[in-house]
Amino acid sequence: MTLPKALAFDVFGTVVDWHSSIARETRTFLSTYLPSVDPAMFALQWRELYPQAMGECISGQRGFVVLDTLHHETLQKVLTAYGADISRIDPGELWHVAHAWRRLDPWPDVVEGLARLRRRFPVVTLSNANVQLMIAMNRYNGLQWDALLGAEFAQTYKPDPVAYLTTVKALGLAPEQLCLVACHHRDLAAARACGLMTAYVDRPLEYGAAPAPDAADAQQWDWHADSFIELAHTLQAAAAQ
Repeated sequence: MTLPKALAFDVFGTVVDWHSSIARETRTFLSTYLPSVDPAMFALQWRELYPQAMGECISGQRGFVVLDTLHHETLQKVLTAYGADISRIDPGELWHVAHAWRRLDPWPDVVEGLARLRRRFPVVTLSNANVQLMIAMNRYNGLQWDALLGAEFAQTYKPDPVAYLTTVKALGLAPEQLCLVACHHRDLAAARACGLMTAYVDRPLEYGAAPAPDAADAQQWDWHADSFIELAHTLQAAAAQ
């Protein structure tokens, strides 16, 4: 199989462990305002509001707003659903919690695996995260990218085809020369529909003990790996053939 010219990465779930990180980052806050709420469950329920919020931007129901803003809005929705009185929480504290998505830990294989992949390929983000969020996250976890691309650059969210094709255009490539690396089957399916190559990396613990919501959407992707390190080995072996 022909190797890609560059690798574009989904970030939340594929690169970073959002579930455990958000549970950690919200634990103290919840112990103050919602002491009976399990932080791990709270993380899942907060995340469940994410697709609808992005969908409103994709459909044109509202103009494009960055993910930091959507996180702030959905945080208030999930807190209100639990019965918290938002008016009694300091606005600065709410923003700090909303910015928990800037303080996410990478999966154990990511630092080494991404460095190996970057020796051979340009590595960029193709994420729904806004640039300011990604800069903060990278300074937190030390990851290095050749470019921060995705939703804010395209002014729309995945799985809108514009998000994928704008990234392709920014890199000066044809769609079939760019490979999306993701742990989400629906993300990969949308990329494939735009002509991109696809690499699936399995993250069975993304949702903690809960199953991935798109498990039934699996396809035979161009590449398959259990870690970034394995993906680097696989692509290196393909290059040697």
